[in-house]
Amino acid sequence: MLISRSISHDRADKIYSWLFLLPVFVILLIAAFIPLGYGFGLSFFKYKLNLQQSPLFVGLENYIDLFRDELFMQSLKNNIAFALMSVAIEIVIGIIIAMLLSDDNSFSRIATTFLLIPMIIAPVASGTLWKMMLDRTYGIVNYLLSFVGLPAVSWLADFRIAIYTIVFVDAWQFIPFVAILVLSSIKSIPKSFLDAARVDGASPLKVFTRIVLPITAPVIIIVAMVRFIDAFKVFDTIFVMTQGGPGNATEMLPTYIYRQGIKFLKVGYSSATAILFITVMSLIAWQFIRLRSKQLRRVG
Repeated sequence: MLISRSISHDRADKIYSWLFLLPVFVILLIAAFIPLGYGFGLSFFKYKLNLQQSPLFVGLENYIDLFRDELFMQSLKNNIAFALMSVAIEIVIGIIIAMLLSDDNSFSRIATTFLLIPMIIAPVASGTLWKMMLDRTYGIVNYLLSFVGLPAVSWLADFRIAIYTIVFVDAWQFIPFVAILVLSSIKSIPKSFLDAARVDGASPLKVFTRIVLPITAPVIIIVAMVRFIDAFKVFDTIFVMTQGGPGNATEMLPTYIYRQGIKFLKVGYSSATAILFITVMSLIAWQFIRLRSKQLRRVG
């Protein structure tokens, strides 16, 4: 009797859980899955909005043309380089800041509050602010460099350094995001673990590598996944600061898709690019989730 009651209670809990999730699925269906399915269908057609013609079915031609397009390949390389550099910097510096602020004192609480400021600023506002500060003629950065005898630098107009400038701006804005999430994970570690390690004579480095890092690794992996996906779909900061220039030095996949679909009105071609982009991002997210599951089993 008790077993049957518990089984029926579990079934009721599952039903109620799915009922509560139903509005989310309906919103996703309307706002995401239906447009995604429509875009997937368009990706098999040659269709330009500025021409008075019906969509022409071309099969996989749009997908094949992608890999023949040098600008697409350049955008892909730029996007991969940007994502790897920005996420690596954010994770490393974010973990260091989280460790420095892990002590529960007044300085750490005040510093954490100020750490939130870059996160509050919208990416468009942040990009505009940094574009003005990095201006070769009137920017404050070059003005400060002049005090130490250094020449003015074309931070956004030099194709050799423009992408590194964008990486710096992105890292400046999102290092606090990484640091705060890792900090919350560090503070969840029982203090007795750390005290016992210190009593046994473990150095701070060993405490970090043997206790803190393994426990916080699942959170770090999820944070890395979120930031990697965000870095891959960066648009507003790039568009405000360089619009993909100089030349194609900072052209990323989102700006490439925007240019093909909105500027050149190649709806079918841009849909194929977007579908390929979403597919790659889904596979990357899946790999991150698998890695997190393995880490959780190892810690458990």
